[in-house]
Amino acid sequence: MPAPRKKISPPSPSASPAAPLFNWLQNRSAGVLLHPTALPGAQGCGVLDEQAVRFLDFLQAAGIKYWQVCPLGPTGFGDSPYQCYSAFAGNPNLVDLAALVRAGLLPAAELKPLATLSADAVDFEALARLKPRLLQAAHAEFRRKRTELPYGDYDAFCRREAHWLEDYATFRALKDHFGGKPWWEWPTAERDHARAQKSPLLAKLAPEIDAWRFGQYLFFGQWAQLRAAAQTRGVGIIGDLPIFVAGDSADAWAAPHLFELDPRTLRSVAVAGVPPDYFSADGQLWGNPLYAWEAHRADGYAWWCARLKSSLELCDIVRIDHFRGFDAYWRVPLPAENARKGAWVPGPGLDLFRAFHRMLPDARIIAEDLGVLTDSVNQLRADTGLPGMLVLQFAWGGDAKNSYLPHNAPRNAVVYPGTHDNDTTAGWYRQAPEHERDHVRRYLRVSGDDIAWDFIRASYTSPARLAIVPLQDILALDSSARFNTPGVPSGNWRWRLRGEQLEKLFGRTAEYLRALATLTDR
Repeated sequence: MPAPRKKISPPSPSASPAAPLFNWLQNRSAGVLLHPTALPGAQGCGVLDEQAVRFLDFLQAAGIKYWQVCPLGPTGFGDSPYQCYSAFAGNPNLVDLAALVRAGLLPAAELKPLATLSADAVDFEALARLKPRLLQAAHAEFRRKRTELPYGDYDAFCRREAHWLEDYATFRALKDHFGGKPWWEWPTAERDHARAQKSPLLAKLAPEIDAWRFGQYLFFGQWAQLRAAAQTRGVGIIGDLPIFVAGDSADAWAAPHLFELDPRTLRSVAVAGVPPDYFSADGQLWGNPLYAWEAHRADGYAWWCARLKSSLELCDIVRIDHFRGFDAYWRVPLPAENARKGAWVPGPGLDLFRAFHRMLPDARIIAEDLGVLTDSVNQLRADTGLPGMLVLQFAWGGDAKNSYLPHNAPRNAVVYPGTHDNDTTAGWYRQAPEHERDHVRRYLRVSGDDIAWDFIRASYTSPARLAIVPLQDILALDSSARFNTPGVPSGNWRWRLRGEQLEKLFGRTAEYLRALATLTDR
């Protein structure tokens, strides 16, 4: 039987600070949302190459100060960047292999199969067959030639990142060795993290483990170059930190005591989700393991602090997904077919954010606070001082008190026409009920014929100090360019920008956006 779960006491109401912990969003600015996998190129998905730099050139030309991305971690089942094999690692699919050809680590002919893949949608299955093999081949050549690469000393990188890199590389090599099975189905000697460190299998897998380290060295090296290019253009990066991690991850394998796992089977005893609501009679069963918050609290939230620090070393600002889960989260005991039989359980509350503030007092964090919020969630956001999010697609069809309507926007907020989870604005408008479309037309005093740009202008003129626009809306694309549909298990995260679409943004589009930024003080 699993060990009894310790009760987490809710934070005391008297614990609210006299002033917000963080108060960083003071100036008006604008950004564009585009995940790097959606960049154009001939390697099966967007990579950290000259096309990414060209996108930065567009942002600079358009007077846009931020590039927002989804989580940059290595994706697992379902290809979602919100279900990664590690909370610290980077996605090797983003590594530019052409740079390895130039360095003499791969023959150019090896990249031809990637060039045959679709330019319009990422084929994750094909990438999974092709890219790891190419990275392993490049690693073998790197070891053979002792090639110097422009990403810094390899051994120094491994030492610096060892606190997560060793577990991640070992986890990936073991997972491959055991045919992709989740770690709790591995043999006992490897399933238990402490015992695995003494397993003779690790010596046998040493080349494979080092190849996974090498893939991370390439990702972080190329990302550092791209971020430097962004800084020279006056563009900051907004990253994304999911509140939960995947069950089948190096994080859960290496530190099972930090999660609600059965100590005997190491499987989750309960998982995350959301309760039944207007949109889903059964709720949503996400399946992520839940945190053993008492264990985190006992060591001062060391894992969480390391995670935030790592994210802020990659990006200038970090959006934390599902902020309300820090106040209370929906706990669904297993086994469960749906999320109906769950309960709200208090989260760490302000205590966690105080730990963040002690370590990173100047951290710039955005709270994803969408959905139905309680007074306590709103109080937690006010106490932290973090800007919340507003989505214009959620504003219509009700009365003038709708908090997403532009006139209700607070200054300490980030406004979006829609996020990566929404339809494109053009697609949403075409499918919206007529009473919502009528509300849009009357409120914005528009015809609706150019709705994507109507929402862009509404975002720019909003009182919210930061406005983020999905690139699909700048291109006025329809639902075929939707990036993710929540609750749909397949076909997501695949949309890609074409090179010619990117080039067309230079000129009149960039000039208009720059003029709009000047007009609205962004």
